[in-house]
Amino acid sequence: MKTALIAAGAALLAAASPALAAPHEGNAFIHDYDADHDGSVSRAEFDKGRVARFQATDANKDGWVSEAEYLAEYTARLEQQLAASDDTEERKTEERQRQIRQTHVRFGVLDKDKDGKMTQAEFDVSGGRAFAEQDADKDGVVSPADVAATAARRQAARGKG
Repeated sequence: MKTALIAAGAALLAAASPALAAPHEGNAFIHDYDADHDGSVSRAEFDKGRVARFQATDANKDGWVSEAEYLAEYTARLEQQLAASDDTEERKTEERQRQIRQTHVRFGVLDKDKDGKMTQAEFDVSGGRAFAEQDADKDGVVSPADVAATAARRQAARGKG
C-alpha cells in the first residue's frame, strides 16, 4: 500500500507545475515562486506557493501530509532533476539514495509532535526559514540582489568551514 501511494503520488506530482517545487537556492527559488514574473518574490507570493505545494503534497486531501506523501512529492522533483543531469548513472543512483535518506530525516524534523502527520503549520516552518535566509536585506522581498548576497554569504561560510 505504501509503495503504491508513493508511486501514485510521484506520478501525480511529476506532472505538477514548477511553481510547486521548493528549491532553497537563489535563482531557482525566484524562478519557482515568482508568480507575477517581475523577477522577485514577495512574501505573499511565497506563502501562496507554499500553500499550493502543501495541498499538492497532500495527495489524499485529508488535511495533513504523511511521510509517504512527503517522500512521493520530493521523489518526483528529484527524478526530474536527475533526468536533466548529465551525471553518470552510478552518480545519479548515489545522489538518489542520499537524497531519499535525507528526505526521511527532514520529515522527522518537520513533524514536530512526532505523530506521523505533518500539518500545514509544521510544513510552513521550513518555508519560513528558507524565505528568511534568501531575503538578505530583510525587506520582505527576495530579489536578485538578495540571491547574490545569500550566495556570497554561503560561499564565505564554506571557505571558513
